[in-house]
Amino acid sequence: MKRVMFTGYAPVHFVCFKPLFDALTQDPDVEMVVSGGLRSTGADGVRSHDTAALYSPFNLPPRAVIDVADLGDVDVDILFCANTKPIKPRSYSMSVEMFHGLSFRNRAVRTEQDLYDRYFVLGPYQERRLLQRDVLHLGDTRGVRVGFPKTDQLLDGTLDRQATLAELGLTGERPIVLYAPTGARQNSLETFGEELIKSMAGSGEYDFIVKPHDHPKASINWVERLAPLENEHLRVLRAADAMPALHACDLLISDASSIANEYLLLDRPLVYLDVPELLAAAANEDDRLDLDTWGRKGGVVAGDVHSAQQAIAAGLSDPQAQSDIRRAIAADLFYNPGRATGVALQWLRDEVRLTA
Repeated sequence: MKRVMFTGYAPVHFVCFKPLFDALTQDPDVEMVVSGGLRSTGADGVRSHDTAALYSPFNLPPRAVIDVADLGDVDVDILFCANTKPIKPRSYSMSVEMFHGLSFRNRAVRTEQDLYDRYFVLGPYQERRLLQRDVLHLGDTRGVRVGFPKTDQLLDGTLDRQATLAELGLTGERPIVLYAPTGARQNSLETFGEELIKSMAGSGEYDFIVKPHDHPKASINWVERLAPLENEHLRVLRAADAMPALHACDLLISDASSIANEYLLLDRPLVYLDVPELLAAAANEDDRLDLDTWGRKGGVVAGDVHSAQQAIAAGLSDPQAQSDIRRAIAADLFYNPGRATGVALQWLRDEVRLTA
């Protein structure tokens, strides 16, 4: 029997792996376990991880969850991660990085990534960036062209839009707008996003869903802060997996989050709230910020509440306006859209001799 482990420190990390977890759990010759935990930093600067808090939303079998404190006694065959620096058990035969998204900031493309035996590459664009930073090399068999299993559900017919909206208490009679900002400092929610939410809540035109980032850099609990704004037509999304809401919405508002790229797979209108301070900080840090290749070309950039309202109205009135560029970007960002999980499972069968 093969023992396969996943570790991470944020809900989105496990959301990225969950399609594989669900598939591999069905294999009698595979034992699936998870560890890591929600990450926090104490007053003394020491980081800790709460394993139960990370995995409790997913209702996993208790035997599958191994507390991070016990990892020093754990041996596995394959370790999967979706973050840069792996949270490791005592031993493993192979480690696989599958990433938890790709934005034009390219935060996951860094030399520190050279810690893994294999990389589930999201798409041609990311592959080029990994080559440029010498994480991978030409002909490097460590790079596996899988795509992004998390996004399969956007395209494979498994999601039910009306069921998703019903769970949120929305009818779908109004256009559905989802706002999902990044978690970096100076993100749009920290600048004028909150003002936009308040204006949308009282607009009388839309059903509005807000998905705060699940591990923001600033110590603000946005779910608690925004909850008082909820009304019949405004919801704060608390689910760990944003894909059902993303699938259900007619237009997405973001800023520099990787969710904007994932939304391109649906070829629907996209509005970027401008975040000049965030972009300046990224540009000053190193050369990974890339606004030139694709950047925000798949949507409309809005610099204030009024221009955002105009962009939302325009996008919904003509949803095909930027379809050609959206499709071109999605084709460059993602291998195997809608079937990445199957590609990953086939690779595991062929290369690691898993029978799933």
